[in-house]
Amino acid sequence: MAEAVAAKRGRPGGSTGSDLVAIARQVFLAQGFAGATMDAVAAGARISKQTLYRQYASKDALFAAVVRDWVDRGHDAMRPHTRALLAAPDLREGLLRLARVLQAGVLSTPVLQMRTLVAAEAERFPEVAADYVARSWDRNQRLLAEALAELAARGQLDVDDAGIAAEQFTWLALAAPLNRLTLQAGAQPSVDQDLEVIATEAVTTFLSRFGPAATAD
Repeated sequence: MAEAVAAKRGRPGGSTGSDLVAIARQVFLAQGFAGATMDAVAAGARISKQTLYRQYASKDALFAAVVRDWVDRGHDAMRPHTRALLAAPDLREGLLRLARVLQAGVLSTPVLQMRTLVAAEAERFPEVAADYVARSWDRNQRLLAEALAELAARGQLDVDDAGIAAEQFTWLALAAPLNRLTLQAGAQPSVDQDLEVIATEAVTTFLSRFGPAATAD
């Protein structure tokens, strides 16, 4: 009897905290909100359904927690890269590196999956979707706009509205591959060479509009 109790106590415990949320995220991504069940999350986390409900009172609450956790993980993701842009000895090369960073982040499978999941449930959870946009996309766009405004103050760019400039730079680097991956069934990720061409053209177009030489005449 004592051996049985010891064996029971020696079994690894179930997942809690961020590990539990990560498991729930995978269930939602694999099954969608409608197909995901609290039973599946509890089984994946190796906890009882009662334990799961003590932490999250409903599937709605768990979904909101999953999205919030994802947003928190990506909070200020652009900050080190905008700092690198400001420190770059060559503006064109700095912008090119930033375009590659945007492509690597936004076009990655995990980010695309979460964007699709949140978008699919935006009508059911408008506040969750709004928070996702405000604290991830919008915040990182503001960080980029602040960096572009600083470059304009130095005379390296000619920018009247840094927010618009940031938005245009982002979509020049991302729009074509992002649309293809999100709107074309079975689309495969772009090869590195294609993304490099898009990034290079994005920087060239951006500087033709916002570079100081663009208004030198």
